[in-house]
Amino acid sequence: MSKILNKYIPIFYGAYFNLWSHIAKKKAAEKAFMLFCTPRKGKVLDLQREFLDEAKSNRIKTNGLELQTYQWKGNKETVLLIHGWESNVFRWRNLISYLKKEDYNIIAFDAPAQGYSTGKILNVPLYTECTQAIIDQYKPKYVIGHSMGGMTTLYHEEKYPNRITEKLITIGAPSDLEDIMNHYQRLLRFNDKVLEGLNEYLNEIYGFGIKDFSTSKFKGHLPKKGLVIHDKEDPIAPFIASEKVHAQWENSYLYVTKGLGHSMHQDNVNLKIIDFLNT
Repeated sequence: MSKILNKYIPIFYGAYFNLWSHIAKKKAAEKAFMLFCTPRKGKVLDLQREFLDEAKSNRIKTNGLELQTYQWKGNKETVLLIHGWESNVFRWRNLISYLKKEDYNIIAFDAPAQGYSTGKILNVPLYTECTQAIIDQYKPKYVIGHSMGGMTTLYHEEKYPNRITEKLITIGAPSDLEDIMNHYQRLLRFNDKVLEGLNEYLNEIYGFGIKDFSTSKFKGHLPKKGLVIHDKEDPIAPFIASEKVHAQWENSYLYVTKGLGHSMHQDNVNLKIIDFLNT
């Protein structure tokens, strides 16, 4: 029964947005965007509590939200970890064990509507504002972002150029909003009028259109050293996204894997990260 519902619920939403697009295109776009930004999972599970609770740190207030931060104290440089969509800080557990052995000072936080943080929606512009609040507080030299967190890492450097961060790492990160929105349209089967409305809505609210947002076109991160990690068979974010980012980023190294999937928790990935941070 659940499989049937999962198949037809997106189509229902698409039909609903299509109907609204003939009545009020802007309203249809707003409703479609809010659904797009609403995570269905990512809150703390029972099996995650012990790991997260032992490292709970400050709750930072920003943008009407309370962000739960975590800290594993160390004597070396501060590393900030930014997780992806429908996730929380628990996803970093394997890498954190490596960083602790190297005595890095580790900071992480749950994104809005994820983990122990408050909120109902999550998108890259909002995540970027939250990231800025964390960076203001903890001044990390190194930032590591997975998936949506990697996209946020590069957008943050574009919007908030700074001298604080020195090395950036993206893992399995998408690049083009256009690809994501096209997938969203295919999944829900909404019409081009809704897509046009989404483009207009984004321009009005955030100052960029769907085709404008591409981390491969951003320049804020280019002066810094980067490690771009991606699996050739990533089923979530296409490998070409990181190829495009790396091609424009002279100070970056592209680490390619095959068959490791999207999450990238494996030892060889973590060892590559440690090697990059240590050199």
